[in-house]
Amino acid sequence: MSVADAITQRESVRSYTAEALTLDELSALLWATQGIRRVLSQDCALRTVPSAGARHAFETYVAASRVEGLPSGLYRYLPLDGELAQLSIDDQIGRKAAYACLQQRFVASAAATFFWTTIPARMEWRYDLAAHKVIAIDAGHVCQNLYLACTALGAGACAIAAYDQAACDRLLGVDGDEEFTVYIATVGKR
Repeated sequence: MSVADAITQRESVRSYTAEALTLDELSALLWATQGIRRVLSQDCALRTVPSAGARHAFETYVAASRVEGLPSGLYRYLPLDGELAQLSIDDQIGRKAAYACLQQRFVASAAATFFWTTIPARMEWRYDLAAHKVIAIDAGHVCQNLYLACTALGAGACAIAAYDQAACDRLLGVDGDEEFTVYIATVGKR
C-alpha cells in the first residue's frame, strides 16, 4: 500500500474481528511506532518516529489478548533489542485494559492495546518547562505511525485519550510520577 493510500484510508476503528494478529504483524507495529533506525551513540538512537532532540521519552507496553504464538498478558517493548519483555501472563488482560480505559468495551475486543508511558526526565533536562509540550507533540507522531502501519496491514486502530490515569499506571506497574501513561491505542483485525 502506498503512503498516500494509507493516509487516505486511515480512520479510527472500534470494531474488531476475533482474528488474532500474527507475531510478525505485532512486530511491524512496534517497529513502526518505536523501532530503531540507527544508533548514533550509547546515548542516542534514531527511531521510526520524530522526537524533540531525539530524546524519545516514551516506553511502549502492550496488553496482548490475541497474538498468535504469544500468551495473553502484558509486555514491554525493548526497542534497542527489538524484543518484547513479558511482564505477566493474564488471560483477562483485555478486560483489565478496558476497565483502565473507563470501561470502553471496544478495548476488551482488541487483539492488542498499546500503552505509551513517558519518562519526563528524558525531556526535562533539555527542554525545561517546554518538555511537556514536546512530549504531547511526540505522542501524536507515535500514534499516527500506528494508524498508518495498521492501515497498511489491513488492521484497524483507535487512539484513546479518555482513561483512568491511576488505573492505567497500576496496570502497567509504573509509579505515576517518574513514569506515567500518556496515550493508548487499540489494534485489531477489521
